[in-house]
Amino acid sequence: MKRVGILITILIGIAASALAQGASNIKINEVMTNNTNNIKDEFGNNKAWVEIVNTAYSTYNIRGMYITTDPSVLDKKMTVPERMKKMSIIPNGDVRTQLSARQHIVFYLNSNPANGTLHLTTKADSAKQIWIALYDGNAVDLIDSVTVPALKANTSYARYNDGASRWTIKAEDAVTPGIDNFIQASMSKIEKLKRDDPHGYGITVLCMGIVFMCLALLYIFFAIFGYVADRQQKLKKVAAVQPIKPIVKTSKKINEVRRKTTNILKDGIETKGRDKEIYIAVIALALQQYTDDVHDVESGILTIKPHQSTWAEHTFINTQNNSVI
Repeated sequence: MKRVGILITILIGIAASALAQGASNIKINEVMTNNTNNIKDEFGNNKAWVEIVNTAYSTYNIRGMYITTDPSVLDKKMTVPERMKKMSIIPNGDVRTQLSARQHIVFYLNSNPANGTLHLTTKADSAKQIWIALYDGNAVDLIDSVTVPALKANTSYARYNDGASRWTIKAEDAVTPGIDNFIQASMSKIEKLKRDDPHGYGITVLCMGIVFMCLALLYIFFAIFGYVADRQQKLKKVAAVQPIKPIVKTSKKINEVRRKTTNILKDGIETKGRDKEIYIAVIALALQQYTDDVHDVESGILTIKPHQSTWAEHTFINTQNNSVI
């Protein structure tokens, strides 16, 4: 039983975390407090309005959330029922509160909820600076808020891009209720530079980078120029000390050696590396060696040993007999 309770608690925590994460993607995107010639409601009236955007790529329903311009709700000691009385709730029952990915919705302020789902009682003074906030359905968690300065007629206070952290005052012809925020294309380069780099850090870094790059190129140029000038000066000194004739003779000698080397290489290529004179000399030496080695070299000493046989005995006897006779 305890395990089931722990599992339920974990699931509730995961669901609450997922909902909180989804709610954090809901942003106040654009506000107009002085509407005299901008969008009109269903009854043809020009009212102050606030634009809400879903910056996520998933769908989220904002029904039950609260919008307020009363900063007293920031008091942590205030009870939830007291805080709800100072807020306007986004009602249920309208499919337009189901915001898909990157979708916008506009709510009319200083209005009557009886006029429609998008009409809220939230007060917006066109002549003063106001603070406007978006609270979650528990009327405790602050999702998003912004301080809107006093605006001229039909101008708005909007984020640079949907969900961006930076805000700007948009001119009458640049107001974008219900669609993506964008900067007017006709802005001058100076205006765009002021918009993108209000403190001048970017242009400072760019200028310093250009200066250092130019200095580096100058250093490289003068280093190469100095090296070339130094080499030319050394060559002039060498030419002044050494005579011209030895240099010319050396050049002729080099050309002669090159020519002979080229001829030798050419002959070697034509004969495929075989030198005929060398072959003739080798053959002559081989013939000379052959003629010298035809007979063994004799020492002049006989090596025949005497052999005794019966024929020799008969010859000796006959010799003896002849001598007796």
